[in-house]
Amino acid sequence: MTGTPVHDPAAPGPAAADGSGSASPVPVSRRLLAPDLARGVMLLFIALAHVHIFSLFVGGENSARDTVADQVVTAATIMLVDFRSYPMFAALFGYGLAQIHARRTAQGLPRPRVSALVRRRGAWMVVFGVAHAALLFLGDILAVYGTIALVFAGVLYWRDRSLVTLAVLWLPLPLVASALEGYSRFTSGASYLPPAEPGVLNEMVHRLMVFPFISVLMFASTVVPFVIGVLAARHRLLDEPHRHLRLLRSAAFAGIPLAVLGGLPMALAKVGVWTDPTDLQALLSVGAHQVTGYAGGLGYAALIALFAVRAADRRGPVVTALSALGQRSLTFYLAQSVVWTVLFASYTLHLHVSPPEGVGIAVAVWVCSAVAADLMRRRGTRGPAEVALRRLTYSRASR
Repeated sequence: MTGTPVHDPAAPGPAAADGSGSASPVPVSRRLLAPDLARGVMLLFIALAHVHIFSLFVGGENSARDTVADQVVTAATIMLVDFRSYPMFAALFGYGLAQIHARRTAQGLPRPRVSALVRRRGAWMVVFGVAHAALLFLGDILAVYGTIALVFAGVLYWRDRSLVTLAVLWLPLPLVASALEGYSRFTSGASYLPPAEPGVLNEMVHRLMVFPFISVLMFASTVVPFVIGVLAARHRLLDEPHRHLRLLRSAAFAGIPLAVLGGLPMALAKVGVWTDPTDLQALLSVGAHQVTGYAGGLGYAALIALFAVRAADRRGPVVTALSALGQRSLTFYLAQSVVWTVLFASYTLHLHVSPPEGVGIAVAVWVCSAVAADLMRRRGTRGPAEVALRRLTYSRASR
């Protein structure tokens, strides 16, 4: 549960403001296609991941070994979705903050005011995220992104070399965190999400108890792709993808296959094919899954940017709808959680689904979201969550 300024499911694209200090968004005609399209497409991956998490939350660990279809879908989810889409959203979040910083700095705003703006945006994202976790979804990403903005606003002024150094030095932390969290799941097949006791209050208490633990792990995993996103914005990879085709092709056609191979050991263990790994093999496999997830997420972003180059001058209805969805990604990220709550919570429909059924539900919700976003585009209606975040962020600056 990462909308963005070009960016995260939390902030609208490079379009967080019009440059005047007001809450006016960048006109749609000036928005970049690649970031909006990336967020629209990746909301499908978020939906696929969250359906599985919700099913664990309300019903405990589902069997991934009942049928061949269950095994195939579970393995594909681990290799293609699990920790693959999240790094891309984190990179887009960094890209968006870097654009806000560049735009405001170019307007002549002093460093303290620009940093205060970034941190104010981060603080409101934390508020949104905590409310989201308490009311709907324990795996919220908005609070994590907001914390990143609060803690790392200063790195927007660092040189490229310093940013690379930070990413390299930080990389062992998510590897250790993932090893501690994932080792027992890898070897036993158990979930780190114990099911909640039925009831509105019980589920809320459970979410608030698990949320801090998940947030720490996600924070550790977010810094590296966030820094990569800042670097990408400085070199305008998504602003001008036609000038970086070789780099984008390398990232896409190396990163995605690498993610599939890196997730294969965990997938084999999850579906019961690899039944007796040694401790060292388990730890190495968890680390490989995490590191190649970064490669996969960035590869997805690069692949979508390459497609955006081809589609820029001839946008069909599908591209237009997905771009509209990306422009309202925060709104529909939160709306997805409402749908999952209606379908899976113990006090609503309380569905228990197999992995293939979960995929079908996720795809259906994503398609409906794209249709709804396109209808909003035609009516000139912006996402209400994006509007609220923008007004809260910029109202004080306007005054």
